[in-house]
This record gives sequence, structure tokens and C-alpha cells, in this order.
Amino acid sequence: MKTDCGTHIKVIKVGGNVIDNPAALDALVADLARMEGPRILVHGGGKEATRLSARLDIPTTMIEGRRVTDAATIDVVTMVYAGLINKRIVARLQAAGTNAIGMCGADGNMIPARRRAPEPIDYGFVGDIDPMTVNDGLIASLLNDGIMPVFCAICHDGKGNLLNCNADSVASAVAVAASRIAPTDLTFCFEMPGVMADTDNPDSLIPSITPALYESLKADGIVSKGMIPKIDNAFAAIRQGVASVRICRSDSILGNVGTVISA
Repeated sequence: MKTDCGTHIKVIKVGGNVIDNPAALDALVADLARMEGPRILVHGGGKEATRLSARLDIPTTMIEGRRVTDAATIDVVTMVYAGLINKRIVARLQAAGTNAIGMCGADGNMIPARRRAPEPIDYGFVGDIDPMTVNDGLIASLLNDGIMPVFCAICHDGKGNLLNCNADSVASAVAVAASRIAPTDLTFCFEMPGVMADTDNPDSLIPSITPALYESLKADGIVSKGMIPKIDNAFAAIRQGVASVRICRSDSILGNVGTVISA
């Protein structure tokens, strides 16, 4: 569906490096308040969940960088992601003059997900998202009313169960859904200026990554671990209609620096 959103929709994803840093979070909120046009924020917050789990004596198990989400852990991550962190961000946005609404995927049936199969690894209450099921009509209504959605990574399976989803995957799926409304630009923010050829060399930013270069970077071990799913999500978004994808630091969302993912 198309709406009167007008200019490009901007989807910004931030992680724990911003969420856990009050100064960085305040700077992000200020930049979002200055940003023109419709925008959507997607956030993670794994470190806060790990801290609360420790206080509650609930073990944290990570496999290949992904949190195993048992029954106790889904309670913790829901409290932290959909509660504390989400509402903390929304309160700051309101203080900055940006009318925002905090949501998880269950609210308004915004982001349905399916529980990941237990083979080869049983991650528990972890979900995967089909971008075609994201509620673009509700997104359009909110944006047309001048309201900025703020999404956490808690979704639902339509059967009464909450699922912990990867925040990068949520951002990619939301951006694909937004692209059905208007041209959409997706920005992944993390602690580096972009994808680096050498993380110890601040001048080694890779300005653009094509599929062919991506395969070469993976083969050479330059891109590895957590950066792989981030770039995979970026390419998935481009293939499904998102106008542009950029990877940068959160203090660069108003500029055009960083690494551009090119189809």
C-alpha cells in the first residue's frame, strides 16, 4: 500500500553499545529529533538482559553469538527489551519533542514470527521473521500521523507465545515492509565507523560492499562473526526492495559516511 508519507522512510537500528551508554543514547535521540521525514527506530539491548539474568541467577547461554532463550530467559528479555529499554528510549524521544510509540511485535500484530526449528540447534523461544507478514498498514498509519515507531526485538507466533528475534533481522524486515509504503533507507549502527578492513586502523573503512567483494572479505576472514549476519540482513533488505543500506556509527546517522551495501 502507498501513503502520503512523502519522502524516504528512514529505519535506524541501534544496539547495546548505544543503549548502554547514556551520552550516546542522548546524542542519538537528539539526532533523531533533528532528522526530517518519517523514521522508525529498532533497538537491541542484550547486555542489559544479561545483567538482569545474572541478578536473578538465570544462566545465560550463547551459541554462535545467539542467546538461547528458554522459558525463564524469554521472561527476562521481554521485561528488558519490550519494557525497560523500549520505554526509556520513548521517554527520551518525547522529552526531545519527538512523538514516539514503543512496540513489540505482538502489539497490533506488527511483527509475527515463527519459532525456529530445534535442529540442528535448539535456541528455545527464538523466532524468524518473514518480511511479507510485517504489518505495513499499521506502520503507514503511525507514520502518517507523525508518530515514530520504536521497535524492540520481541515478536510473537500468533499462538500466544513471545519470541526473541535478532534485532538486525527485525530492522531488515521492518525496512522491507516500509518499502511497500515509500522508498526506504536502512541504517545499521554499531561501534565502528562502518565495515573495517582492519579494526585496529581507523583509516581502513570499506566505503562500499558488493556481493562479490563480500564473498572475498569472508574468505579472507576480514568479515567474520557478528558482522556476517548484519551484512546478510543488509543484502536481504536490498534484494527485497529497500532503497539503500548503510552501516555506520550512531553519531553518523545524519550524514552519509559509513559502508554502503550495494546489490
